[in-house]
Amino acid sequence: MAPPLAFSADVAAARASGAPVVALESTIITHGMPFPQNLETARAVEAEVRAAGAVPATIAVSGGRIRVGLDADALEALAAAPDVRKLSRADLAVALAEGWTGATTVAATMICARLAGIEVFATGGIGGVHRGAETSFDVSADLSELAATPVTVVASGAKAILDLAKTLEVLETLGVPVIAVGQDALPAFWSRDSGLPAPLRLDDPGAIARAHRMRGWLGLPGGQLVANPIPVEAEIPAAEMAPHIAAALARAEAEGVAAKAVTPFLLAEIGRATEGRALAANIALVRNNARLAARIAVELAKG
Repeated sequence: MAPPLAFSADVAAARASGAPVVALESTIITHGMPFPQNLETARAVEAEVRAAGAVPATIAVSGGRIRVGLDADALEALAAAPDVRKLSRADLAVALAEGWTGATTVAATMICARLAGIEVFATGGIGGVHRGAETSFDVSADLSELAATPVTVVASGAKAILDLAKTLEVLETLGVPVIAVGQDALPAFWSRDSGLPAPLRLDDPGAIARAHRMRGWLGLPGGQLVANPIPVEAEIPAAEMAPHIAAALARAEAEGVAAKAVTPFLLAEIGRATEGRALAANIALVRNNARLAARIAVELAKG
């Protein structure tokens, strides 16, 4: 049985010609930002990929198919759709079998990208170990997916609402390379410096592409996390974000928000608390990650 893949015309043409392709997730559209900023951002991120010489492939699920690349109408419909399911590894197969409409998380997008033969994926921030995970056991499937699926993921580290030290420790245990770009510190989503040193540093897209290829030649499972800091002009320092994050976490606990609803709730709360600055920073970092991912994809396409 062949994977239920449906390619957009642009992505199909790129695959046929060997042109570089960058996968993009869809939960950042449906669960990460309000409408219409989500649609505007999705279009801008795709434009960044094209400007850097690659073809964007935003991934979503509908009608029992994995949609690899969305045309303009499909992208707008997804951005405006209410109650879209948030799909990860655990529910991707059921969603396809039942014909649900769903947006793919980092983990699900990695799975779909691998099936589609796409080696590079750009997102905002990965999921990780939630604060209080020692009692809640709330750990994102993104981490185990990075250890299993051979896709290079470009992100601005893990989302700063998480326990970043524990997230980094789990990634190390799982053998996932965490590669900072342009600095020695691990970035923290809205902030350039998490206060934690990055295990590895590579500043050149060609070097990152060579590391990706070397993992394949060595037969190592899993991908690599490229931690790309937010541009300086868009950064909100970690010290400034800390009280907003603490307040949002306290409210989530008081309201009993749990499971897949936690991250969208926290991002929305922090966006309100910062009067939109956090959302603007989120948009800036995603666009920056798309540019870098496209440059890595161009290097990989050289063979």
